[in-house]
Amino acid sequence: MPERKIIKQAFLRTIPVMMGYGVLGMAFGLLLQRAGYHWLWALGISLFVFAGSMQFVLVGLLAQQASLATVLLTTILVNSRHIFYGLSFIERFKAMGRRGLYMIFGLTDETYALLCGLGDVGTQKDRDALSFWITLLDQGYWVAGSTFGALLGSYVTLDITGIDFAMTALFTVIFVEQWTAVKNHIPAIVGGVCSIVSLVWLGPGNFLLPALIATVTILLILRKRLGVHI
Repeated sequence: MPERKIIKQAFLRTIPVMMGYGVLGMAFGLLLQRAGYHWLWALGISLFVFAGSMQFVLVGLLAQQASLATVLLTTILVNSRHIFYGLSFIERFKAMGRRGLYMIFGLTDETYALLCGLGDVGTQKDRDALSFWITLLDQGYWVAGSTFGALLGSYVTLDITGIDFAMTALFTVIFVEQWTAVKNHIPAIVGGVCSIVSLVWLGPGNFLLPALIATVTILLILRKRLGVHI
């Protein structure tokens, strides 16, 4: 399949992601700029971190001047699901050579869903090329959105009250989709209970990390007994 046709198909498949990443990326850029960071920070973080929802969490961590250890552990826990995404693509990414390294870096929730839906498109070489362009375009949408949001906040006075709710909305959508997609609701219930208890006990500024640690620990303990897939 010609490269131009592959790129076109990748673009068509990623249009829904473009719409979502454009808006959410812009929200991240605006929040980061409002926190006192130059728009280049939004560009750099989206290029070299590219952690989606974790980038929203990162804004709060930076504002609180959290320690590097806290940032590292929070990132690992928030994005730990990507480990399990990657397990299903180990051999496929390995066969892609140098492109496979970027595929590991660029794998997000939405990109994973698109890659799983490729089916029997063309040859294996065509599917590898299509996977690469889907991943590259998805990150491009996020980088463009976040950079534009930060630039907009730098030069235009905007009332962004409530825009940080974009992260809450994002997690709510993910939660609802996962709740309806699986029959086993134990992970969601455990996560919700741990978060509420931690919030009441430690307060809004300190509840996240203990809640994540407690949730992962409990699910690891219950994994075999209750058949929980983490």
